[in-house]
Amino acid sequence: MIHKLFTAPINLVIKVGEKVQEEADKELYDLETIQRKLVHLELMLEMEEITEEEYKESEEVLLERYEIAKRKEQALFQNRD
Repeated sequence: MIHKLFTAPINLVIKVGEKVQEEADKELYDLETIQRKLVHLELMLEMEEITEEEYKESEEVLLERYEIAKRKEQALFQNRD
């Protein structure tokens, strides 16, 4: 019983941390979110809100995240089989 009193706050912190990590991963590696950001980025370039160099740099980051997201998705489906 005393053990539970001391570990309860730690377990709560761990659960909150896991939830934060889960939400961060969802934002970073959600395919639809990345696709929307790519479209938005292209619109910004067309409207001359960013330079070609800024576009290429941001696009590269988003495409890398997209590739990671696709691999995670494939791994998830493979693990279901």
